[in-house]
Formats: sequence, C-alpha cells, structure tokens
Amino acid sequence: MNKGVVAVLVVFFGFWLFTDPHGLAGFTANSADALSNWGEKLFDSVITFLGDL
Repeated sequence: MNKGVVAVLVVFFGFWLFTDPHGLAGFTANSADALSNWGEKLFDSVITFLGDL
C-alpha cells in the first residue's frame, strides 16, 4: 500500500512539474515558508515555557 501511495505522489508531482512548473515552485516556496514559520513559533514557545519554569 505504501509503495502505491508513493508512486501516485511521484506521478502527481511529476505531472505537475511538466504542466505547471511555476505553480509547483510557488507551492513549494509557500510550503517551506509556512513550515519555517511553524518551526519558529514552536521554538519560541518552548523557549518561553522553559524561561517561565
């Protein structure tokens, strides 16, 4: 099952890459930015928590 899901994702992103490379690049950049912001908020919260201890 897992190999099938991975294969479908690879085909999907490959198709997206060939049909709309700018859209895939924008999606990737936005996802990386959101992940970075989430990580920053997580570490800020952990630092605040430890500081309050």
